Amino acid sequence: MEILNGIVFTEEGKFSSQPVYTDGEHISSHPSGETLDVKGLYVLPGLVDIHIHGYAGTDFCDGNPDGLRRMAEQLACQGVTSFLGTTMAFGLKELSSAAEGYRKYLAAPSPKGATLRGVHMEGPFLSTKKRGAQAETYIRPPDEEFFKEACGLFANSIRLVDVAPELPGAMDFIRNARKICAVSLAHTEAGYETALQALEAGADHITHMYNAMPPFLHREPGVIGAAAEKAQFCELIADGIHVHPSVLRSTFRWFGKERICLISDCMRAGGLPDGQYTLGGQQVFVKSGKATLEDGTIAGSAVSLGECLRRAIQFGIPPEEAVLAATANPVRSVGLHTEIGRIAPGMQADLLIADSSFRPVYVIIGGKIVYRRANI
Repeated sequence: MEILNGIVFTEEGKFSSQPVYTDGEHISSHPSGETLDVKGLYVLPGLVDIHIHGYAGTDFCDGNPDGLRRMAEQLACQGVTSFLGTTMAFGLKELSSAAEGYRKYLAAPSPKGATLRGVHMEGPFLSTKKRGAQAETYIRPPDEEFFKEACGLFANSIRLVDVAPELPGAMDFIRNARKICAVSLAHTEAGYETALQALEAGADHITHMYNAMPPFLHREPGVIGAAAEKAQFCELIADGIHVHPSVLRSTFRWFGKERICLISDCMRAGGLPDGQYTLGGQQVFVKSGKATLEDGTIAGSAVSLGECLRRAIQFGIPPEEAVLAATANPVRSVGLHTEIGRIAPGMQADLLIADSSFRPVYVIIGGKIVYRRANI
């Protein structure tokens, strides 16, 4: 395919008017096949959501391959071409059910859906006091045997595991888990020194920064202060609810554009009307787009990464920086950078072709158009 006359997001992180060529499933350096004229449209790498629990009525932990198919197809329509299914704090019995659905789906994935590229294990090694919407009954200290068994259940495809570093055994867990996947600090009461020690032990990621952790204070900088000095990657939910737009802008300036990973942290209400849903076995109420538990605790978001990208840009993040944070950065954070996240020869031909508002016009996955906006 020859994609012509578009405004392309290049490997250098800039927009440039140039053609993009695909050959089968991959980006190519030479033209071939049909021509697609996208004059005036942005040509971006497909968006990659490394922290998403559900969408379109489905939760990754439901263990339902048909639900995963619906989720993947609806995410593709939002410009998300790859994602990590994200678990909640659960026991091995519940994780086994989720893993069974995961394996069944991978055996027969949707040809029109975003690619499910592994698992983000958010629980259960979390702080009870900072559990957020995680169910307290399943929370437990870091347990290497539990983690190894979970890895086996998910066919050794866990790419990111979360841990509260102040818990007993956390430092040893981090040192060993990092040999298997990336390790993130999350749902934690840790202070600066403990967080710094965890980052020096091998954690390199911060889960939904600012949420479910102590605030940054001038005499106790906490996890956020340690992250500023040592973390390689920090997640931000750019829905305008989890993090104030001013904080979002300040964080991009503070941390730099190459360390921020935009995520959705979306739950099953994504793409659906306000109403009552579930997350991790708990009731969630969505009102005016805000998802909360009965006690008012925020319970993830109800928007896609595509919407988070658009809101980040509306809040004042330069488009080049926002796109980088929704593509190449999250991909690097979970070791997928040799396959996706950039428009370069040899990379998977996953592309989001968007209008001036960054809304999808075409979505291409593996070189095939899987979404085309009506009336174009």
